[in-house]
Amino acid sequence: MKNFVVKTIANAGALAVAVWLLDKITLTGDSTGKKIGTLILVALIFGIVNFLVKPVVKLLSLPLLILTLGLFTLVVNALMLMLTSWLADKVDLSFHVDGFWTAVLGALIISIVSWALNVVLPDGD
Repeated sequence: MKNFVVKTIANAGALAVAVWLLDKITLTGDSTGKKIGTLILVALIFGIVNFLVKPVVKLLSLPLLILTLGLFTLVVNALMLMLTSWLADKVDLSFHVDGFWTAVLGALIISIVSWALNVVLPDGD
């Protein structure tokens, strides 16, 4: 359970950095507390999408992953971020990714920051 919480916090932090760096990834809210709550909920959605959908997409795109030596993973990650944005909109969360190339850059930022935070944060169950 502790590992799940740590990964969710790392995802929320990575999403916050992407929102901060990219103008076309937006997070709106009345107060800082509401924005943090929205980030945590979006991080939960992002984690669920990565847990349930991403393995299926990676399996179906395996030939492209092999052909591009894994670079197609950036496209898969961008699609997962766009799906997260769409799902967040459906549950009325104020998180939006505007465009595919923004999602690619956002996914790259999220991957790097999430990796760095997972290295720093404790990883125990």
